[in-house]
This record gives sequence, structure tokens and C-alpha cells, in this order.
Amino acid sequence: MTSRASMLLLTVALFITGASLVHAQELTQPTPDPIEQLRLTPEQRQRVRMIFEENKDERQSINRRVREANVALDQALDTEPTDEAVIDQRLKELATAQAAQMRMRIYTELKIRRELRPEQIAILRRLRLQARDFIGAQRPTPLRPRANPRRNPPQP
Repeated sequence: MTSRASMLLLTVALFITGASLVHAQELTQPTPDPIEQLRLTPEQRQRVRMIFEENKDERQSINRRVREANVALDQALDTEPTDEAVIDQRLKELATAQAAQMRMRIYTELKIRRELRPEQIAILRRLRLQARDFIGAQRPTPLRPRANPRRNPPQP
């Protein structure tokens, strides 16, 4: 009798889980592909591919520099005793690599924007705002600092 009750309970649990998964899938609608939303012409697609291809080697080199600078900084932080001068140097190397990465991304986007029509640029702008909102929603909200009566006495 207990095994029969266990089987019934397991079957009900599986049914409920399956039903909730189906319901969750029904609630989430597939998001359209951002590239498809731009409605690029075949010529525009080709030019965008060429832009990425032109910068491929430099982009890979810059990305490698960022990864290596991150590893070097981690290693400097893990070294005992820590040497702040070395950490400062590693931070500067990482900042330089990240600045190069950002510059590459921005100039690539500028080249791509030159290939877009005004309505496509408006769609791109909207997609960027949506992505920024999504990323912002994923970040935890910062804790508000507690009031310190010694530092900030109450105002009369």
C-alpha cells in the first residue's frame, strides 16, 4: 500500500511539475532576433560582415590583451606579500587594454551606423536602451549606507 501511495504521489508531483513548465513556456514569448529587427538588406549584411572581418585580427589581439591583463592582475593580488606598485602597474595595463577594447567597439559601431538608414538607427538605439535596461535589472541594487551620527549629525 505504501509503494502504491508513493507511486501516486510521485505521479501527481511529476504531473504538477510538467504542467507548471508548460505554463511557464506559454508565458514567455520568444524574443525576436535583434539583427532581424534591423531588416538589413543583403548589401548591408555583406558590408557589416566586411567591417567585422577587417577588424578581426586587431579585435582578437585586443581581447587577448584584456584577458592577459586580468590574469596578471589576479596573480599580483594573489602574491604574498602584496606589492602595491605591481598592482598599480597591472591596473594601468588592464585599463589601457580595456580602453583599446572600448575604442574598437565604438569605432566598429560607428562604421556600421554609417551603413544604416535612419529608421534602422532608431531601431538600433531602441535595442541598445532595452539591453541597458535588461543589464541594469540584472545588477543587484546597492545598499544604502547607514546614517552615522558621528559623521553626519542630524540637522536642526
